[in-house]
Amino acid sequence: MEDIVIIGAGGFAREIQFLIERINQKMLTYNLIGFIDEQLEVGTLVNGIPVIGNNDFLLQYVKPLSATIAIGTGKKRKCLYEMFQNNPNLTFPNLIDPSVICSQSISYGIGNIICAGNILTVNIQIEDFVILNLDCTVGHDAIIQSYVTVSPSANISGNVHINPLCYIGTSSSIIQGITIGQNTTIGAGAVVVKDIPEHCTAVGTPAKPIKYHN
Repeated sequence: MEDIVIIGAGGFAREIQFLIERINQKMLTYNLIGFIDEQLEVGTLVNGIPVIGNNDFLLQYVKPLSATIAIGTGKKRKCLYEMFQNNPNLTFPNLIDPSVICSQSISYGIGNIICAGNILTVNIQIEDFVILNLDCTVGHDAIIQSYVTVSPSANISGNVHINPLCYIGTSSSIIQGITIGQNTTIGAGAVVVKDIPEHCTAVGTPAKPIKYHN
């Protein structure tokens, strides 16, 4: 089994602990040795698993080690990976729940987290450090670029292109062929029927930008 740590120790990190347990129930793959967290003291137990250090501890780790970044914010995941890639001993596997239905024609980068109940069809591209939370669907030829977070029960149709650092809200729907600009938030329950520009928040049915940000 591969030793693995979870970076973060909040609610989503505990869900990733559960995901790792589910992967191991299917096939013994990972030995979860602990959490990495900046706020909690070393030795603090999180659902029975200890916090073993902070970011500096992980940067100085001298043995081969798998790590998963269990942080919901894409910008934070990006910052953490850019820091941790300086340690050549660290690798970032894709964690895919055994219940996920997916074809063999999907291409994956590194560090992706795909939770239970997802359905991914064919010829999909998923870059790096994407989170697909519970019960999402992704259609044919979709492109999901790095550091995108897709919340539970979102539906992404075929030929959709989601640029980096986007946040797709719970139970939102994106129809066929839409492009979402980078660093854009799609609100919960939104229905996206037109391309959405970058650096904005879009809500409603149909979804429209309501504010812009850096």
